This record gives sequence, C-alpha cells and structure tokens, in this order.
Amino acid sequence: MATPLFHGSIVALVTPMTHGEVDYQDLKKLVEYHIQAGSHAIVSVGTTGESTTLSIDENVKVIKKTVEFADGRIPIIAGTGSNATSEAITMTKLLANSGVAGCLSVVPYYNKPTQEGCTYTTKRLQKVQIYHKFCIMCRGEQGVI
Repeated sequence: MATPLFHGSIVALVTPMTHGEVDYQDLKKLVEYHIQAGSHAIVSVGTTGESTTLSIDENVKVIKKTVEFADGRIPIIAGTGSNATSEAITMTKLLANSGVAGCLSVVPYYNKPTQEGCTYTTKRLQKVQIYHKFCIMCRGEQGVI
C-alpha cells in the first residue's frame, strides 16, 4: 500500500516577525528545525502563520520561501484560506508551479456559512485545484457542525 502524501506529524508553522516584518532568517531556521526534528510536512501561512495579518503578496512570498528552504525534503502545504472566497482563489492561483504539495483552506469564518455555503466555497476552490490534496476545514466556531 502506498504511503499517502500527507501523514504523520504535520506542523502548522508560525510566521516569525521582527519589528512588524517577516523575518526570513528565522523562517529558514524554523523550517530546518522541523525537518531535523522529523516532521512529515509543514503548513505555511495557515491560521497559525499570521495569514490574516499579511497581504496576499506577503502570504505568497512566505509560502514560496518555505518551499525554497525545505528544498524538497518534506512536503509544504500552503495555507490559502481567507474570509473571502475570491481571495482564497487568487492566492491558490498565484501559487501555481511554486512547488507546494497541497493547499489548506477554510470557509469564510466571520459570516458563519450554512452547509450550502461551505459546499459553494468548496466547489469554487476545487475548480482551481492544482495540487495533490485540498483540505477545507468547517470548524464548529464557524457555525457549521
């Protein structure tokens, strides 16, 4: 049986900041630390990684740098979630051919979508799905159970 692309210990990486700017030297150290510690994959710019406080361009740059620093040693999963489905789609498209192994997204989180709304968002994101895996989280605090 083949090993799934994503398995084991998958770390949701924080995005290190110094004086309000992304600290790419510390990001490189974090990536290396988790590779050496045996993590099986890294989520870059998920909800733990300052995704809501960075611009789309900054998010994309952090993800691309994470891919660069990992250098193919473990899969990088791009956090492409946004409260706006259109922004999630834009970010996913901007990461085409970037080397990410998958994307992790969320349904809009402030307006508590119905199950129908979750399905709508999921279908729109799947249309631009260009990666091996695509995960949509519908969490309880988003009003969907």
